Amino acid sequence: MPKGDRPIVLYPAYFDVGRSRHEGRRVAKRWAVESPTAQEVASAAKALGLEPQVEDGKAFPSTPWRKDGRVLVRADYYKTSIVQKVAKHIKESR
Repeated sequence: MPKGDRPIVLYPAYFDVGRSRHEGRRVAKRWAVESPTAQEVASAAKALGLEPQVEDGKAFPSTPWRKDGRVLVRADYYKTSIVQKVAKHIKESR
C-alpha cells in the first residue's frame, strides 16, 4: 500500500473511452465514459470519501496541449483499485 505524503493523481484520460490503453486509458471500456472532466472525477472521488483536490490547467503528460486538469487524492489503497472504483462511480452517475 502506498505510504507517505505523495498523493495519487487521477487524470480524466484514465477514464476516456475514446483513448486506447496505449494512449492512457486505465479502465476497461465497459467502465470508461466519453470525454470525462476533472470535476466528474472529483465528484466521484468525493462520493467515495477520498477528499479530492482539483488542479485545473494541468495536462496529461502524453498530451500536453490538452489541459483538462487532474485530481489529487490521498488514500491507503492501491492506485489501480481507486481508479476502478472512481470509474464505476462515474459510469453509474451518468
